[in-house]
Amino acid sequence: MKICVLIKQVPDKDSSFEVSSNNISIKTDTVTWVSNESDNYALEEALLIKEADKSAEVVVCTLGLETAHQVLKDALAKGADRAIHLCDPKFNELDILSKAKIFASVLKKEKFDLIFTGLQSDDEGNSQLGLLLAELLDLSHASLVMGTEIVDNNNIKAKRELENGWFQWTELSIPASISIQSGINTPRYATLKGIMMVKNKTIDKYTFEDIEIGDIKSKSSVSKLYAPIKSKETKFIEGSNDEIASELLELLKNEIKVVS
Repeated sequence: MKICVLIKQVPDKDSSFEVSSNNISIKTDTVTWVSNESDNYALEEALLIKEADKSAEVVVCTLGLETAHQVLKDALAKGADRAIHLCDPKFNELDILSKAKIFASVLKKEKFDLIFTGLQSDDEGNSQLGLLLAELLDLSHASLVMGTEIVDNNNIKAKRELENGWFQWTELSIPASISIQSGINTPRYATLKGIMMVKNKTIDKYTFEDIEIGDIKSKSSVSKLYAPIKSKETKFIEGSNDEIASELLELLKNEIKVVS
């Protein structure tokens, strides 16, 4: 069983964020970078499968700048076997479809049995990458997965989260792309032994020139990045009880729009 886990480097939610002078990005010198939360659960699920099947291989892959190298090392320290880093300035500021095409161009050569992605990233929250890879690589797909069970080399069962606390088990053919929901398991910490073994593990790096994809252009762009403007207004309503009630109802319906 050959499993790929996609991991993204995202800003820590407790970091201090400041908009750059170009108004389309944030300053990175005050940001602490961490592994995306749901990707940690995806990695743990892959490692659990590896523990049950000693012949399984877990490969972690990320697309990002040089700083993203650290999330790969963290994953290797937890037990992943090797890593792939897609790193090139031309990959920056691309839309999710273009990023999916870059991933697909590299992953199709590896012929993975399973591709695990976190349900969504903490920064952009597209929730689309796993599905796009399934389409581009012609894989079966399941999203909002809260449990997996390997049936045999050709099939896997996935426990999908539905609405109102309901779940559904579905069986997928392998190869498959599976989007993992947070809470599926308890992600492990890296051990001292795992950290020491990272230096003996391979991290393959790919640039734009190494990928057979041709010219790519983002279909979306950021026009302006800014902090929400905080504003409030206090309005006093005077008159009789009937006049106050009538004007209050008018405000709630037409200005605040909380009643119809």
